[in-house]
Amino acid sequence: MPELRVGTQCFSVTVGRNLLDALLQAGIELPHSCRAGSCHACQVRCLAGTPQDARPDALTPAVREQGWRLACQCQVVEDLEVVPFDPKRDGREARVLACDWLTDDVLRLRLEPLQPLRYRAGQHLLLWSAEGIARPYSLASLPGEDPWLEFHLDCRHAGAFCSTARRLQPGDVLRLGQLSAGALHYDADWQARTLWLIGSGTGLAPLYGVLREALRQEHQGPIRLIHLAHDKAAHYLAEPLMQLAEQHAQLRVELITAAELPEALAELRLVARRSQALLCGQPERVEDIARRLYLAGVPRNQVLADLFLPPAC
Repeated sequence: MPELRVGTQCFSVTVGRNLLDALLQAGIELPHSCRAGSCHACQVRCLAGTPQDARPDALTPAVREQGWRLACQCQVVEDLEVVPFDPKRDGREARVLACDWLTDDVLRLRLEPLQPLRYRAGQHLLLWSAEGIARPYSLASLPGEDPWLEFHLDCRHAGAFCSTARRLQPGDVLRLGQLSAGALHYDADWQARTLWLIGSGTGLAPLYGVLREALRQEHQGPIRLIHLAHDKAAHYLAEPLMQLAEQHAQLRVELITAAELPEALAELRLVARRSQALLCGQPERVEDIARRLYLAGVPRNQVLADLFLPPAC
């Protein structure tokens, strides 16, 4: 059986054993949440040996070259030595610039990294609290234009990180984990296509960055942005989105509620085949919309989606 080493601990595991499960069973404390390769809380660095990785695209090539892997997506197939991500050692410091409530439930967090961070619109980043709580959030900021990293936190439901975030003050320090590649981005090859940006809840955050990137690159085709919220008061970016629509003739913004979703989905039958769609939000909403787009004739490879997965037990 392969041997798995973490620091001074060494133990045998069966071939094909999930790396996260093996570490937890051995008493190694490793943050984890979704178990689907989305939250990136369970990162480990491989010092010796190579695990079998089911999601090699989940981390950027530069991060993978440094040996980082997601433990939940790896299987132990040979002797392996790993070290868990340590935010104090491996993370970057970022200072809180501002915390303000966009609605009763959505907290906008703006951070200033103490070292420059290169990213692209639509990526997401793992945030670590001072208490060692890790949570991934999509970037809503636009690189090269916004002088901060912006995140939109949905605080409707109780959560350890949100509880900490409610107490944050300007000047407080968080730590940043590794950037995640994610599915959402803007490609200059889409210039002439109809661009659909559809988000539910704070799934709007990365789409807001992608939208502004598309406009910065002078996207020529129509852009249709749809934000789905549980009620009208939850359309937390309504004003800036409407201002963008007034400034750019090709942009159409629709703010709909859950009650209006069936009618909005029915209209998706009119989607052009060469449309490019970017979706983000709760899995059931995203899956419904992706299905409608497919039935409307949009090929699956022209529909990109990031899902906000709930924590796994």
